[in-house]
Amino acid sequence: AEPVAGVALPPTDQHMGGRGMAGMGGHGMMPGMGMQPQIVLLREGTDTSQGKPQLISNINACQAVVDVVRTTLGPRGMDKLIHDENGTVTISNDGATLMKKLQVVHPAANTLVQISMSQDAEVGDGTTSVVLLAGEFLREAKPYIEEGVHPQVIIKAYRQAVALATAKIDSLAVNLEQSGGEVRAMLEKSAATSLSSKLVSGHKQFFAKMVVDAVLSLDQAQGLDMLGTKKVVGGSLQDSMLVEGVAFKKTFSYAGFEQMTKHFKAPKIVLLNVELELKAERDNAEVRVSDVTAYQAVVDAEWDIIYDKLAKIVASGANIVLSKLAIGDLATQYFADRGLFCAGRVEDGDLKRVAKATGAAVQTSCNDLSQGVLGACGEFEERQVGGERFNFFSGCDKASTCTFILRGGAEQFIAEAERSLHDAIMNTRRLLRHPSVIAGGGAIEMELSAYLRDESRKIYGKLQLLIGAYAKALEVIPRQVASNSGMDPTDVLNKLRMKHARGGKWFGVDVIENGVCDTFEAFVWEATVMKRNALLAATEAACLILSVDETVRNPASEKPDAGGMPGGKGMMGKGRGGGRFGRGRGRGRHRGHRHILAARGDRPGAPRTR
Repeated sequence: AEPVAGVALPPTDQHMGGRGMAGMGGHGMMPGMGMQPQIVLLREGTDTSQGKPQLISNINACQAVVDVVRTTLGPRGMDKLIHDENGTVTISNDGATLMKKLQVVHPAANTLVQISMSQDAEVGDGTTSVVLLAGEFLREAKPYIEEGVHPQVIIKAYRQAVALATAKIDSLAVNLEQSGGEVRAMLEKSAATSLSSKLVSGHKQFFAKMVVDAVLSLDQAQGLDMLGTKKVVGGSLQDSMLVEGVAFKKTFSYAGFEQMTKHFKAPKIVLLNVELELKAERDNAEVRVSDVTAYQAVVDAEWDIIYDKLAKIVASGANIVLSKLAIGDLATQYFADRGLFCAGRVEDGDLKRVAKATGAAVQTSCNDLSQGVLGACGEFEERQVGGERFNFFSGCDKASTCTFILRGGAEQFIAEAERSLHDAIMNTRRLLRHPSVIAGGGAIEMELSAYLRDESRKIYGKLQLLIGAYAKALEVIPRQVASNSGMDPTDVLNKLRMKHARGGKWFGVDVIENGVCDTFEAFVWEATVMKRNALLAATEAACLILSVDETVRNPASEKPDAGGMPGGKGMMGKGRGGGRFGRGRGRGRHRGHRHILAARGDRPGAPRTR
């Protein structure tokens, strides 16, 4: 009989352990009563797991990820030290940074990493909260899964609950007046709340003012690329400064640099992508000359080319020359003699910010340097900052730009301060677009939990229990904030439940006095958009993980030399192409009713048999 591709036929008597026909009660098979063929769908070695155990396993994997970041939540949260294979040490309590550095490989748990990254990109703050909420939604769903509730019922309940919760957030949100002074005060308080859970919390008022100044100086249409951050080791955090304009570290310079003019009022600026130095001859270059004067003409031509470039730059009327490529010692001395300032090998990001801020256009040639391509700023100065020299461009009219210069004792500390400021800046920009706030410190979660419990009692059936479970899961935020602050979480939650039952909608955890307080009155404010986004993302992630009931993993496909591309002529016997079971020359053996395939493509010189 012709073998069927992908179907393994039943074994003969010999392969059935000697039972054969006798094993079937001594009666031969009746015609039409043959055994069903065994269908082979997946490659050999493929690992499949499905059903309830797979779902429970995915939930447990997510719990393991959540437990890593759990203790970082809140103003008294702990920091994590991550040491990677390159020897780089990162100290942080930012949820998105930790999730990125952990390199989670579990496919289901990786969903939590994705929602943390999306929260960071969309809002900037609340990255730990979103992971914690998603993990708690799954933890509350686990007992129902074990008892046999269908995952789709849980998903339906969770989607209904999040719709109720977001509608309640919108009704509770406090919209603030668009008057200048009040908006600034709101932004500073929100930025201070964002910074209070970071490593720089001791200086949150100092940095909150700096963040708001930076955000208000930018236009709403401008991206964050117009905000630069430079790190200088040394000094204290209070030595950090905000420069209104562009600032960057002095680039590598040649002899003659110290003779340059270091201060200009209303200078003209030219930006180049041109190398201003004598180029070395190419390796093994050969120039055949008949006499010495011809050789001198070749050397003079090289000098003439660079002097021509330098003369054209000076003639353009520019006072400051910045280039992405190197500016050699000859050009440095030439510009110094004529009272110009130059800097070569300027970083691409800094050059683009200078171009936007001053209105200059980056030139790839020194020809036709007209006034239209030159930029201008109010003042240029080179100043000492700590142990480094910095170039400052201030009074730029073409576009608003700012630069943070962060100081601190250790590189890891400054890097964490930069991440903290990024979160606060993102949060403040969002708040400026949507000026509505809610109380932080777990107050909004407790109010939503109480509201959902009341609403669930109006719903009939299983959904009542599941929406109640969702409401209980929301309490993880105040419970964890209290736990991380060294308080008794049960005691704090009981007090909060009592306050919210009596109408105290803004009562949350007070980490300063170790109790509960009206966090709205205490100016612990969070952007409404941040909490909405966190709830929606966490619920979506939980529903996604609950909807997966099977994982198919093929270890063979992970090997670099693994075959498996379907192709070639035929799957059995002759012809090239290993079909389903590997690349190379297929070989078929006929043994009873079973057909066995062997791939010989990886063994040079292997004999072919039929």
